[in-house]
Amino acid sequence: MSDSRVSHETPPRPLAGIITKIHVENFMCHTNMEIHLGDGVNFITGQNGSGKSAILTALCVAFGVRAKETQRAAKLKDFIKTGEEAFKPEIYGDVIIVERQIRDSGSNTTTKDVLKELVEHFNIDVENPCVIMSQDKSREFLHSGNDKDKFKFFYKATSLEQVHGLLEDIGIQLESVSVLVDECESSIRPIIKELDALKLKIESMEHVDELHHEMQQVRKKLAWLLVYEGDRKIQEQASTIEKLKERIPKCQAKIDQWTDKVVALKDQFEKKKKEIDCILEKMPESGRKMDELQQDLTLATKERYELEEKRTQASNHILELGKRASSFEKQINELQEQHLRNTEAEASEVEEKLKALQEDFDAATRIIAELKVEELTLIANVSMTTQRINQIASDIKEGEHKHREIISRISKLRLNSTNKVTAFGGEKVLQLLRSIERLNGDSWAYAVEAAIGWMLNAFIVTNYGDFQCLRECAKEAGYKAWHKLNIIIYDFSIPLLNIPSHKLPQTSHPTVLSVIHSENHTVMNVLVDKGSAERQVLVSDYGVGKSVAFDQRISNLKEVFTSDGTNMYTRGSVQSIHHPDKKIISGRLCGSFAGEINRSEKEASKVQDRVKQDQVTKRNAESDLESLQGRLNTIKRRHLNIELDSTSKEFNLQSLKNLCNSYASEATSFSASNVDEIQEDILKIQGEIKAKEMILEDLHARTKEAEEKIKNLKVSVQNLSELAKGESKAYDEAEKELIAITDNLSKAETKVSGYEEIMHNKVLQEIKDAEAEHQELLLNHPEKRKTASLIFPESEVESLGGCRGSTPEELRARLNRLRQRHQREIQIHSESLDDLRSLYEKKESKILRKRKTYEALRGMLKSCQSALEMRITKFKKNAHYLKSELTWQFNNNLSNKGISGHIKINNNEKTLSLEVKMPQDASKDKVCDTRGLSGGERSFSTLCFALAIHGMTEAPFRAMDEFDVYMDAVSRKISLETLVEFALKQGSQWIFITPHDISTITSGDRVKKQQMPAPRS
Repeated sequence: MSDSRVSHETPPRPLAGIITKIHVENFMCHTNMEIHLGDGVNFITGQNGSGKSAILTALCVAFGVRAKETQRAAKLKDFIKTGEEAFKPEIYGDVIIVERQIRDSGSNTTTKDVLKELVEHFNIDVENPCVIMSQDKSREFLHSGNDKDKFKFFYKATSLEQVHGLLEDIGIQLESVSVLVDECESSIRPIIKELDALKLKIESMEHVDELHHEMQQVRKKLAWLLVYEGDRKIQEQASTIEKLKERIPKCQAKIDQWTDKVVALKDQFEKKKKEIDCILEKMPESGRKMDELQQDLTLATKERYELEEKRTQASNHILELGKRASSFEKQINELQEQHLRNTEAEASEVEEKLKALQEDFDAATRIIAELKVEELTLIANVSMTTQRINQIASDIKEGEHKHREIISRISKLRLNSTNKVTAFGGEKVLQLLRSIERLNGDSWAYAVEAAIGWMLNAFIVTNYGDFQCLRECAKEAGYKAWHKLNIIIYDFSIPLLNIPSHKLPQTSHPTVLSVIHSENHTVMNVLVDKGSAERQVLVSDYGVGKSVAFDQRISNLKEVFTSDGTNMYTRGSVQSIHHPDKKIISGRLCGSFAGEINRSEKEASKVQDRVKQDQVTKRNAESDLESLQGRLNTIKRRHLNIELDSTSKEFNLQSLKNLCNSYASEATSFSASNVDEIQEDILKIQGEIKAKEMILEDLHARTKEAEEKIKNLKVSVQNLSELAKGESKAYDEAEKELIAITDNLSKAETKVSGYEEIMHNKVLQEIKDAEAEHQELLLNHPEKRKTASLIFPESEVESLGGCRGSTPEELRARLNRLRQRHQREIQIHSESLDDLRSLYEKKESKILRKRKTYEALRGMLKSCQSALEMRITKFKKNAHYLKSELTWQFNNNLSNKGISGHIKINNNEKTLSLEVKMPQDASKDKVCDTRGLSGGERSFSTLCFALAIHGMTEAPFRAMDEFDVYMDAVSRKISLETLVEFALKQGSQWIFITPHDISTITSGDRVKKQQMPAPRS
């Protein structure tokens, strides 16, 4: 079978570059070995370890492969067997001997350049697996089923990898060349800009003469235009002076008119101010009188109630005495009757009567005790109600006084709102507060006023001399308390004090210094050194102030001020609280008077509402008091009546008891002595009744007088209340009139000062300036005409176009622009025009030469890029054609075993997959992965794939080591026949190395088999 498959055609002529002999000495396992190769197929067999693979390694090393790429050693010196030095090569003639000396110290090839030319000429690429496939590559190639490894094998074997790498290198080089050309082109851009600048300079230099000529013409026109303009100005100035003089009488009339109005308004202001002062003086007197009348009315009412009580008591006492006298008389009658009736029946009746009287007396005693308790309760309620009424009256009095103070404060604020200086003591100068710009909110105004108010009217001087001078000035100015003038001596040169944080109060509440802003460092230093403003803490209310001042024990704390001005501090173990001074000037630290006036009006309204509410409460309490007093009087009268009745019953009871006791012994006699005693008692009672009646008449008269007094006091209170209302209304009206007068006066004074300022600064000054300007024009006009005549004759002015339609300012501005441009051109262009033109031509020629060179380079670069793109396109087409050819060759090789297949190549993913269909597979499905085949089938299909690639490549010789690994006997036989047939057809020199039996291969002229000797022990 093998003979029939071997071709017997005439052998082709051997190719150039085949290997005829391989000689190795002291290399790997060989001490000295030489093998001759035929022109066709060469089989080298032998046992494992006989050195078959060393032959291929020697081929690779001889053709310049590095030691690592052989996968047999890391360095070339590792291939030396025993360490002897290599021998010198022979001089070759017709046969080229490629020899590489390997030493223990390294490797050296004396003809490396010649070897490189030889390899390139004969297309010998020992790194290509299609030229030399070593034992390791064979095992890896045949055993691996990785599609990426197959693609790499195909890409490298067909030299596509080499071509692709070359194309990429060329693309990178073209990009670097493009960058270099861009840099060259950018290097000439500054020269192009210089050329443009030179061109502008040349154009500017060409206009210098034109500018000079134009300047001369403008100067001539300007000279005569100034003369003509001077004539016109002289005439206009004369007429202007006449018009301005006509304004003097009108302005003076306005000044006189508003001056008279100011005088009249000042008189009205003084009168109205005196009227308000009188009203303000009367208002406290009216309030005092009202308080006195209210007090008198209360006392009179109290006196009337006391008199009425005394009258009631006297009347009751008289009635009681009358009843007692009647009782005594009745007793006498009863005694007389008892004396007449001396029987047991009468005695028994007396006892029954005595028993009834005893029961009545006991009942009266109980009622009297209950009435006493009720009377004491009512007396306590009356006392409490009276105290409450007195307290309410005191609150009403205090509220009315506070309301008058607020009204007075509002009037002062309204007067001071026109001039804030008056808020700081009338016409006194604003001293320290001038430097204070503002507070951080009006809520701290009262607190800051209470803390540093004594410093707000102080002066600050730098030494004692200024201190004395300032006091003398105050004395000369008529300041009353000049000797008490508050002056602070402080060094103005001291910079702003920087207070460390540990010396400040350790609290989150603000300090007086933190809420005051000032750009004057001296003012801030005075507040710190003289007022300790940095240690004065501000709080919102009384409770927080007590906690900060007394409970928290804050270090560096001097004082605490609440928002209403209350001061709290601790000195040692003593805790002090000072309520705000009512004399503090309120509102002067606030942002605006309008806001303070509104707050004061709201406060006055609240106080007035509270007073009205207290008055209603007082009236209700007085009504309750009258009701309680009425009940008390009723209880007293009832108590008195019951007490009188009880006394009478007690007397009768005692009489009956005495009668019963003496009835037995004195039944037959009549006690004249008892009757006399009773009559004496009756006489005494009658005397007391007469005395009480006289007292009652006196009390009645006094009660009428008290009622008359109360009536008169009520009338006086009502009249005084009406008078106070009238005064308050008059004060409000006068205050409104005063504010209106103040506004009108301010407006009138503003008008007067405005017209006076217009008169002095505008009318008279304009006349003075106009006359001076007119005089100056008259003096300068002849000189201007003379100068213009020297510059250019007047008769030739029209030849320049005349001066009409232009102004001196326009011509002067035009001349200045021309002069500036001329000077600028001269300063900028110091070179001559010829030099500039020569330089321009020189640079232009240089630029043109470089520009042409760079354009040529750019064109060549574009051509190279086009060629590269064309070659890349051709490379892709060749890769596609090679893919189709590879599939055809692969399928053709598989047909020797009755197998068909297909190859899929994905250039994007860089994968190559084999698809095989076995003849015994009736399902007609393809096996895509060769790992699904048996070992022999997979090795055979992989061999067919390798032969297909061999058929697409060219090389003078090819070598394969252990190509039949993993094959069974049948597959190996078919594979050997396929290899021999392919090798003979292909025509190159083939070297097959295998340890297996190759007896099925018949030797011939083009097929040579060699047996390697067995390895020595």
